[in-house]
Amino acid sequence: MTHVMAKGANISLTAAAVRAVLRWSSAAGAPDLDASALLLGANGKVRSDTDFVFYNQPRHPLGVVRHLPKHRVPGSEEIADTVEIDLAKLPADVDRVVLAGSAESGTFHEVRGLRVLLHDAAAPAGAEPLAEFPIHEVEAVSALVCAELYRRDGGWKFRAVGQGYSSGLSGLATDFGITVDEEPTPEPAATPAAPTPTPTPAPAATHAAPEEPASYTLTPPPVAPTAPPTAPATIPPPPANPPGYGYPQQPTPQPQAQPQPSYGYPQPQPQAQPQPQQQPQPTYGYPQPQPPFALPPQGPQFQPR
Repeated sequence: MTHVMAKGANISLTAAAVRAVLRWSSAAGAPDLDASALLLGANGKVRSDTDFVFYNQPRHPLGVVRHLPKHRVPGSEEIADTVEIDLAKLPADVDRVVLAGSAESGTFHEVRGLRVLLHDAAAPAGAEPLAEFPIHEVEAVSALVCAELYRRDGGWKFRAVGQGYSSGLSGLATDFGITVDEEPTPEPAATPAAPTPTPTPAPAATHAAPEEPASYTLTPPPVAPTAPPTAPATIPPPPANPPGYGYPQQPTPQPQAQPQPSYGYPQPQPQAQPQPQQQPQPTYGYPQPQPPFALPPQGPQFQPR
């Protein structure tokens, strides 16, 4: 026999597993509904976010609570959304299971024929439900705690609740300790919008990078003209008349226009520029006594080129 329950009523259960079904009429313009379940501890909060079973998380990690696919009831205009609970297999620290519903693009006030049916999961198909809770005069809320299963004296009981939440499913879930990330979701949409103007300067910076070669190409030109002035400051300039090999030579008082002797013995001066007064410079070794200058006879080898 089915127990038809009023708001706030409760009954004891003997079934090891139950199937809670949220049913409503699919009238034109009515919002779609979704059933969900929350496993609560003695403090009235979920132990973790995995204790929230709904369409985006249809199975509890322990497999003790499952959200089944939504379907149309055969031979009717009603929609059914179902949650199965293995009462006998629930962990000992689960004190209560909340059966909730949420509306999409509308409120429960627009829904007709809303009710909760509780079945014995082991009963054959087509068997009468254990309990039925018709939900009437619902306010304009988008989430609703329809009923709950709770422990009492070593067993389980079923209570008709009918408490609405104007803050929707997220407000209902937050009230029971679920971490809801609804506000961070719009931020990623705004974040890509901010970088959109940023890429415009980015290409400018990217094109500016090739200008670096121009900066390093400027380095060699300054070095070339600067190096010669620096070298004379450190190294004495070479003499106009380079001496031959050997020890330091005496500075030549001759003008720069006069040719200097090459390696070896003193060489005759070209006939075009006779310099009888110039004394030949010594070459190897210490300074030698200056012999009297004598111009040797010129031959073909001494002719100017």
